[in-house]
Amino acid sequence: MPLRRYFLWIPVVSFALVASYFVLFPHVFRCLFIRFSDFRPAAQQLYVSPDVSPKLQAHAEDLIIKAQKRIQRFWGSRVGKPTIILCQRTNQYSQYCNSSEGAGCSIGTPWGTSYIVLNLDGLNIDVIAHEMCHDELFTRLGWWKTTRQIPQWFNEGMALMVDYRFVPETDSMQRYIDYRDEYLYLSRGGQIALDLDEIASMRGFFNGREGHVMLAYMTSGMEVARWLSLVGEKQIPYLVQQVAEGKLFEESYRQLEQKNKREQ
Repeated sequence: MPLRRYFLWIPVVSFALVASYFVLFPHVFRCLFIRFSDFRPAAQQLYVSPDVSPKLQAHAEDLIIKAQKRIQRFWGSRVGKPTIILCQRTNQYSQYCNSSEGAGCSIGTPWGTSYIVLNLDGLNIDVIAHEMCHDELFTRLGWWKTTRQIPQWFNEGMALMVDYRFVPETDSMQRYIDYRDEYLYLSRGGQIALDLDEIASMRGFFNGREGHVMLAYMTSGMEVARWLSLVGEKQIPYLVQQVAEGKLFEESYRQLEQKNKREQ
């Protein structure tokens, strides 16, 4: 093929790839063009359904600020700045989240933009902080490393550390004990335990009945709380930075734990 013709094909192929992405993930397309919808822009990079009252909008803005502060404390700093979409109705939520289940979801794109979609059940600080923690990890690592290197149990376990719906806010050791108690209850004393490898992928984590998903969450929370009780929360940015620089997640994760044990 002549060189000139080869270069002419590059934009055609690129356009085809982008178009196919939006065909496969139409909710991402809707999030990307939220500013052209009937959703109202508000403070804190928030877009609200036209059905949302001014009072509820102000409440949402206040909760977002509180969730941001929670992320700031846990990570040491906050770099994620997602666009947040608050839906009043179930059909709106399913259009932007691509699912009618759950109280919220986070969406990251290969080109770096990110979104958090909430329904009215997700209008609380725990859900918002949970999704913001996902976004913080995505922002620091990028789409490729987050999806290809970070196991889902770690992503979800980290989000549970700023989400106090299951275990109240406390120190890492007590949090581990509380998550272990929840885990033992759901697993019937460990009889139906899940290995971390089983819930390392998105499919393995969420591909099951409600009991499986809840056990996956508690397993993740227990493991991440255990790890943090050994290495400390200040090691989180360091671990993520190592992965960002090309080190394997599993290697960095275990090395930080072993280093702490040697120093004790």
